[in-house]
Amino acid sequence: MWAVSLHPFFISWQQAWKQWLEVENISKDHMVNDEIRAKEVRLIGPDSEQLGIKPIREALQMAIDANLDLVNVAPTAKPPVCRIMDYGKYRYEMQKKEKEARKNQKIVDIKEIRLSATIDEHDFQTKLRNAVKFLNDGDKVKASVRFRGREIAHAENGRKVLQRLAAETEEISSMERAPKLEGRSMIMILTPKATT
Repeated sequence: MWAVSLHPFFISWQQAWKQWLEVENISKDHMVNDEIRAKEVRLIGPDSEQLGIKPIREALQMAIDANLDLVNVAPTAKPPVCRIMDYGKYRYEMQKKEKEARKNQKIVDIKEIRLSATIDEHDFQTKLRNAVKFLNDGDKVKASVRFRGREIAHAENGRKVLQRLAAETEEISSMERAPKLEGRSMIMILTPKATT
């Protein structure tokens, strides 16, 4: 009974806390208004004009008169560079740019294909079709041959299988990593060729 009645409050409290933490993390990017501790700052106006070196009190008063914020954009400079701007609007635009950049970036996955040193023709064709599909989707392909028992003595058979896979897909892929023996497995990585 109590858990049911407190549940909506708990969720709204969690959401409020999460939003507050995000605002805190964003505001830590730049020192704003009273957080600036320097005695003098190089001031840039709201229209990007240089206003020269001013005492911090005068710079803060100019920002308050313009109904804007004083933001420290270069804290390591001597004296620190501050700009008069609408910090809320600036922060919103930066979040929008970050979101757009995340949306446009392609996440490349690595798909694995496991082969055998003694693979039959039909099985090889099935694995080849899967590799071609992954490469056409823009993903990398990690082809591995696992050696069981005494197969490790004939590692060249596994190398031939991997080289054949690379040769069959050479028009759509390039070899990022040549076949290399690691423990009881031989691994090769193929990347899709850039489409122009």
